[in-house]
Amino acid sequence: MNAASDREDPIEVDARGLRCPLPVIRLAEAARQASAGARIVVLASDPATRYDIPAWCRMRGHELLEVAEVPQAGVSETPLVPASSHGGHPQAERMPQAYLRFLIRLVP
Repeated sequence: MNAASDREDPIEVDARGLRCPLPVIRLAEAARQASAGARIVVLASDPATRYDIPAWCRMRGHELLEVAEVPQAGVSETPLVPASSHGGHPQAERMPQAYLRFLIRLVP
């Protein structure tokens, strides 16, 4: 590992809310602008990134250091009641979802 790169803050790519293929495209753009040994953190809410980002790392020869599921702050554990149960229009409120956090090290 490059000791100088390890001391630098990782580059953050916030791809939450973006659908496939945009999280990987944003990661690739960040990697093109970064130097070898740099670390990139990708935050993504699309479930496909669980497979797409590790595959991108393998194809490009970069090191996937960590994958973690991060709960959204303030998320209730119980499902919300649809508004229709109170005589309103049928619409269920969407709960915020957890997102994935990937830590990648760019290999020269």
